[in-house]
Amino acid sequence: MRNSARPMIDRTLSLRLAGAIFAVLVLASSAAVVRAPAAAPSDPNRILTEELKSKFIRTTLPYKVILPRDYSSPQAKHKHYPVIYLLHGLTGHFSDWTTRTKLAVYSRLAEVVIITPEGNDGWYTDSATVPDDKYETYVLDELIPQVDQKFRTIQSREGRAIAGLSMGGYGALKFAVKHPDKFAFAGSMSGALDAASWKQEELKGYERIWQSLVPVFGPANSSTREANDILRLYRSLSSEQIAQLPYIYLDCGTEDVLLGSTRKFSEILLERKIPHQVRLLPGNHNWQYWDQQVSEVIRVAATRMAAPRETVDHAKAASSN
Repeated sequence: MRNSARPMIDRTLSLRLAGAIFAVLVLASSAAVVRAPAAAPSDPNRILTEELKSKFIRTTLPYKVILPRDYSSPQAKHKHYPVIYLLHGLTGHFSDWTTRTKLAVYSRLAEVVIITPEGNDGWYTDSATVPDDKYETYVLDELIPQVDQKFRTIQSREGRAIAGLSMGGYGALKFAVKHPDKFAFAGSMSGALDAASWKQEELKGYERIWQSLVPVFGPANSSTREANDILRLYRSLSSEQIAQLPYIYLDCGTEDVLLGSTRKFSEILLERKIPHQVRLLPGNHNWQYWDQQVSEVIRVAATRMAAPRETVDHAKAASSN
């Protein structure tokens, strides 16, 4: 697999097609790799719903946990696993991945813990206008520490990946560039990668999308928009900063109106010689496409993270006795 690729089609898409943008947005990861399963897992204890009382969001947020097949076996009691954080899209919720795809089946492709957080419509960003909407800080300072405390995870950069669809693709690549010490892999499926730079006139007549952006990023040309404009952030990286980035994965359907966003971002990565791979495949901005691609994201992410390891966590062992 080559690390980068020139776009494979010659098609021009414009984000000024606000109606199309609205339609697609609201439709809304080594040795760890193992053989693909033939059927859904039968152990209900593998799929959990947890809650976290957040001081940064001022509410209790749920998240799904999918554990590896052998997690509860006596032979694995000292085994620690890499983690993939999988982010949902605009108008979506934490349960989308487990109810709208075969994620429970695909999770058996690798020995990983999968976490699907609740991000509401917060663009995985600390809001410029709502003090209690700090979704970026929530993920970094509350969710990841709780997951590491509750579950047997590899608690370092090499044991973490983050990926998402649409708004979640934007969030994953933003975490990658702003917090490269936290993740070894970052992936975007059908990413809304230039959301922080969208203008109101581009969304004229479709206020729902603009209304999700303004509370988060503030007005046009705000400091929050600039600080979270990932096209600008990746373009301005120094050579030393590029060397610290996680591995970047991009994919998008060739019929997706946001294809131009992925192509534009890929051009920046090529220009800056940032290691990545991009896949442009038949498909649209819908769950049929994401159900197809999430298994590949899991597979690629697993090759970029540390394999599960045997580690005795004395504090957890003492608390369980």
